[in-house]
Amino acid sequence: MSITPFSQSQGWAPVRQRSTATMVAEIIGIGVGLWGIVTMLNIVSSEGGAGATVFAGILAFVPLLVVLGAVHWIDRWEPEPKATLAFAFVWGAGVATLVSLFFNSILAEILGVSGIDSTSQLAVSVAIGAPFVEELTKGLGVLLIFLVQRRRFDGPVDGVVYGAVVAAGFAFVENILYFVQYSDQIGGVFLGRAIMSPFAHVIFTAMTGLMLGVAARSQSRHAWLGYFPLGLTLAMLLHALWNFSTLSTHYMTLYVLLQVPLFIALIALVYWLRRMERDVLRHRLGEYAQAGWFSPSEVHMLTDFRERRRARTWAAQRGRKAAMAAFQKASTDLAFQRERHAAGSVSASSHADQQHLLAQVTQARADVFA
Repeated sequence: MSITPFSQSQGWAPVRQRSTATMVAEIIGIGVGLWGIVTMLNIVSSEGGAGATVFAGILAFVPLLVVLGAVHWIDRWEPEPKATLAFAFVWGAGVATLVSLFFNSILAEILGVSGIDSTSQLAVSVAIGAPFVEELTKGLGVLLIFLVQRRRFDGPVDGVVYGAVVAAGFAFVENILYFVQYSDQIGGVFLGRAIMSPFAHVIFTAMTGLMLGVAARSQSRHAWLGYFPLGLTLAMLLHALWNFSTLSTHYMTLYVLLQVPLFIALIALVYWLRRMERDVLRHRLGEYAQAGWFSPSEVHMLTDFRERRRARTWAAQRGRKAAMAAFQKASTDLAFQRERHAAGSVSASSHADQQHLLAQVTQARADVFA
């Protein structure tokens, strides 16, 4: 992909907006997810009462805020569209929880009349049935985002973010259900789910998102057909391992020896992926700088979080914070657009997308220094 040197006289087309079909799909998806959340809360409320459900919801907000804070940290370089993140959350909280509850209940009924002992029933349900059903329903939400928002799904970090948000929604509603069902043991249940394992579901579903992110970097548009099942299998295996450990009499030993290192490994992976994103940003913007689109000082500012904050503070003092934010966002999107092109993920609109982003960069810079 060639880079045209900066020219104020260049006649750019209007900036491309998100397609109507994408927005309609997200609105419908969010509506379905909200309906699912209301349905789930009604089910929980009918079992434990409105007061207990509200109290459980307040408790469930604690791990939810921790998880969403971590997702915000991961997603700082190129934040995903808020509407898509909202869809991811309500899919996990409404669709995935409701479908999982339905199929897990059916499995429990089948096991109940199967003739096997109660211990085996619990093991099959918790360590096999639940991981399969729950990771499949959560993973399908991430896959839908991948297919509908293919142009915005840039790589592994995006996959981890979307997988984490779907999982956060799922865990939030599931925690409410558990806190109500085991209200007589609320202290121990809260400790186990909100303190010791707030990232459990995130770790599982992040594997599905991670593999879809790898597929997004592939030159083949059908790579997801192989990577999605691989990520789903990893998610199910980790989920099964976690659930099996909770049934073991050596739970704390397994928690320390298996789950804690797994969590640390995920942190290390995410940190490495974020550094890769920064390096991509620095490299691709450097290419545009060589063609005259950016100055070296702008590239430095755009590839350092502290310098970004300083730039926004400087612009805010002059009433131009929004323009600076738009400049930073358009520049970041431009760098990742070029990275997609370099990786071979080229669509019919790739050149037009570059032009639109260059137009945004030019206009935002002009607004900053007007």
